[in-house]
Amino acid sequence: MINRIRDIRQQKGMTLAQVAAACDPPTTAQTIGRLETGMRNLSLGWMNRIASALEVEPELLVRGSGAEQAKIVARLTEAGAEALTAPRDAILPTALGSGNDAASPLLCLAIEVAQGEYRAGDQLWLRQVDPQEAPRLVNRDVLAPRPGGRFAFGRLIDRQGTKVGLLPPVLGQRQVVIDSPAWLAVAEMLVRRL
Repeated sequence: MINRIRDIRQQKGMTLAQVAAACDPPTTAQTIGRLETGMRNLSLGWMNRIASALEVEPELLVRGSGAEQAKIVARLTEAGAEALTAPRDAILPTALGSGNDAASPLLCLAIEVAQGEYRAGDQLWLRQVDPQEAPRLVNRDVLAPRPGGRFAFGRLIDRQGTKVGLLPPVLGQRQVVIDSPAWLAVAEMLVRRL
């Protein structure tokens, strides 16, 4: 098994000290560093503690040695493309999640006709959340179920009581108001072929 703690930590923008402090109970940056480099064995207990600190599923911390993994090999800066000192595993943003969202189901919206900023052929990956989370989703694109097996998609612009208001991506369309949606799914990642 290959340990991917460092790759995940770096993609989340966390330091060793931040991960150590986020562990329950807290530990030292040196211990996290030893676990990352393999100088200390990564037990199931440590996997669970570190996964919780990084807000990911524990199985994301390791991968089989035979599996071919996509790599981050360079970064684009103001000076242009720069090589990394060493390639690291590329982990999908949807797998990294954030907080409790990481355990929520993913949904995919296939864009068949260009609308607003979306082009035909795009795939929009959304994370399903409880409608009570609506206040933190204002100005984000969301998908919501409607009665009769229909859906509404658009920018969440309003929440009043149990009602949510969505503004469709096409200019000139009227706001769609849904009362007590069973769930909302917030846009998390756009996949577009070049």
